[in-house]
Amino acid sequence: MSERSERPGLRERKKDETRRGLREAAGRLFAERGFAQTTVADIAAEANVSERTFFRYFENKEALLLPDGVELYARIEEAFLARPRDEAPLEAACGAITDAVAYFATSSLTALAHPLGEIREQAREGLSRQFQQFEARLTELVLERLPEGAPDADLQAAVIANCALSGARAVLRTLRNRRTAGVPAEPDHLLPQAFTFLSLIGATSS
Repeated sequence: MSERSERPGLRERKKDETRRGLREAAGRLFAERGFAQTTVADIAAEANVSERTFFRYFENKEALLLPDGVELYARIEEAFLARPRDEAPLEAACGAITDAVAYFATSSLTALAHPLGEIREQAREGLSRQFQQFEARLTELVLERLPEGAPDADLQAAVIANCALSGARAVLRTLRNRRTAGVPAEPDHLLPQAFTFLSLIGATSS
């Protein structure tokens, strides 16, 4: 392979590293200081780049949240498709979310645990739109996994997808409330615990 053909790949890898570095730096600062108290200058300094470099990758600090959301949902879908075909749909959805969130443990997704009131309306709308789109996509994936002839399969798939994603949202809400109250939070523990509670609800209602 020639040096010329190697250069574009190297450049792309460096761009990806810089983008991820900015997200991870933002995630650390958002978690430590809060979204509103963190500036673009802070993020650039934490990532060891200039503010000019920051703006080559992101329009503003709010934009750091949105790409991670897209990447997270893609990771959940990938994890869901990799789950055993004989696994129960709800278990598969919860497992996929757990696997994907673990991958992003140090990313700027930690910012989502802070009050959305700190985020500009445009970013809130973007996050909400992304979530709704993925909710519909996860419903499709669950529907494909349901046995043929399942009663009200479309409704069943929607309920399963909504329950799994609601469990994740409940974790974010709990993290926000605990941090506001000054209570130590353990996000790695909360998500599996939320899905355990979800499975217990299903067991008690059957």
